[in-house]
Amino acid sequence: MKRTLAFGGLVATSGLLAAGLAAPAHAAGDVASDPLSATGIASQAVASYWYGNHAANLIGATPYNVETMVTSKHVSTGGPAPDSKPGIVPAIGDEKKTASKSKNINLPKTTGKVFFEGADGKPHWCSATSVQSAYHNLVATAGHCVYDTESNASTLKNWVFIPGYYQGKTPWGIYVGKQAFTHYDYDVYEDGDRDYAFVTVYNGLKTPHDGIGDSKDANGKVIPDWYAVGDYKEVSEQDAAAYAKAGYYNVYYTTDKDGKKHWYTWKFVDAGRLGDNVGGQGLAYNQKVGKPVFVFGYPSGSHPDGNHAYSGNTLKWSYGKTFAAQAPAIKGEELVGVKSSFTGEGAIGSSWLLNYKNTRRLGYLNGVTIGVSDTDKNNRIDTSVSPYFDGELYGVYKAAYSLWSGSIA
Repeated sequence: MKRTLAFGGLVATSGLLAAGLAAPAHAAGDVASDPLSATGIASQAVASYWYGNHAANLIGATPYNVETMVTSKHVSTGGPAPDSKPGIVPAIGDEKKTASKSKNINLPKTTGKVFFEGADGKPHWCSATSVQSAYHNLVATAGHCVYDTESNASTLKNWVFIPGYYQGKTPWGIYVGKQAFTHYDYDVYEDGDRDYAFVTVYNGLKTPHDGIGDSKDANGKVIPDWYAVGDYKEVSEQDAAAYAKAGYYNVYYTTDKDGKKHWYTWKFVDAGRLGDNVGGQGLAYNQKVGKPVFVFGYPSGSHPDGNHAYSGNTLKWSYGKTFAAQAPAIKGEELVGVKSSFTGEGAIGSSWLLNYKNTRRLGYLNGVTIGVSDTDKNNRIDTSVSPYFDGELYGVYKAAYSLWSGSIA
C-alpha cells in the first residue's frame, strides 16, 4: 500500500506543455445541465445560508459520506481506452509557459471544498478544484457532490465552492454555484463511469473580517461585522420581506426616535472571478493509463480498523501511477485507480493532476475521486478510484467552458 507522502524529498513530475501531451481533440458527449441558483436574491441567500448565525452551517458541515466506500478491483487486461486522440487544455496562466523542475511539493491554491445541503437537510462538503474556462469561473468535482443520488431531487441545495478553506476561514472568498453540468448517463442512470461534474460559479463574495469595518444602524448603534460577508445596507420593508422569504439569515430592523422602522441586510462585496484569484488547472483526457498523478483533497474519517488518519481540516496529497479498475456496485466498469491511503469521507471530489508543475502549482486535471477501497482486505483504505477522462468528459467540460456567470454583489 502506498502511504500518503510527507512534504519534501520528492521530485515533482516535470513539464506541462513540454510533457508530450497532444493538442486538444474536439469531442462531444451527451450533456445534462441543471441550474443551481439564479442571479440576485436567490444566489445571495445561498451565501447567507453559510455565513448566517455566526457561520454555524459552514463550521458545522460534515464530510459527505454517500457512495464513499466501494468494492473495487485492479483490472490486469482490458480497462478504459481512449475514444479519440489524446487532448489537453492548458491551465490558467500556463497557456504559453515552459517546463521547469522543483523538489518541493507546493500545494495548489485551486483546491478547496464544495459545501451543500444534503438530502438529510444537513450541511456537508466534498473536495473540488478550479479549472480553466473562458471566464475563469469553473469548478470540477465528483458528480454525486453536485447531483442528489439519495432523494433524486436533481441537484444538491445551497451549493458553494470555497478554495483554500480552513476551519471557517475563506481566504479567497465564497463562490456560489450557478449551473451544473454532467453526463446524461450519470444524471439519468447514475453511471459510475460518468461520476463527474463541472459547475460554473458566480464571482466570489468577500469573507468575514475583510477590512470593511463595522456599520451603524439608524440609531447610531454599531453593527459588528462578525461573520458578515460584507457591510450592511438599508433596504425597503418590501425588499426585506423578499430577502427573508429567500432564506436570508441576517434581515432585521431598528426603530428610530420617531417610531419608523429601518430594515437592513447584508451588503455583498464582489471578490472577483475564481480563476483570477486562485488560478485554474488544465484538463487532460484520452491519456494512456499508467501515468503518475498527484491527488489533492481533504480526506477525513477513519480507516475501517478505526484508525483516524485525517481530520479533513487541511489539504493533503498523495502520489502514484494510475491503473485500470472496476467497481460494479456503482456501475463503474471502466474506471482508473491509484494507490492512496486517503480515507473516503471528504476525499470525494479530490483532483488528480497529471504533470503537476510545482513552481506554478498547476497541472492537468485527469481524474476526480468518486470512491475509495480496501483492496487487500486489511481494514485500511489503499486505493482511490476515478472515472476515466475521455472524449465524453471533454464534451461535458466544453459545454460549461464558455458560459459567463458575473457578479451577484
